[in-house]
Amino acid sequence: MRDSLLVTRTQFLDDLRANYSEMEKFGIRKSDAPYFLPPFEWYNDTISAWTRQEGLQLINFSPGTISHADYTTPDLRNYRSSETIYQSITAYEKQNGMNGFILLVHIGTAPARTDKFYSRLEELIVYLKKEGYSFSRVDGLLE
Repeated sequence: MRDSLLVTRTQFLDDLRANYSEMEKFGIRKSDAPYFLPPFEWYNDTISAWTRQEGLQLINFSPGTISHADYTTPDLRNYRSSETIYQSITAYEKQNGMNGFILLVHIGTAPARTDKFYSRLEELIVYLKKEGYSFSRVDGLLE
């Protein structure tokens, strides 16, 4: 259970606001990006409340696959290859379906991970479309 905090409220708000300030340099306003996925997906009731107080909606990926393990590198104990990740997604889909599912895939990973899962995204998208799925942005999914 994630009942402890890794940051203070001030640290959390300073970091969050600094990120939005940086995004504004690229024309992205807070109202353009009202969803917050906590670093390492680490949150609890307090982080959720602080996020809501900032006018944001906390989100997370849907559990059941290991798509989020695409950051792991071969030297880590929890390393998962792109093939293993792909198989976890397709196996989950076959058994449970994925309507409304949020997959987390990282756009950038450590150079030590040469087996980049994002290289298999086209294959995954083709597979899921063949199974009858369509794709939408998070804001469209949650509205």
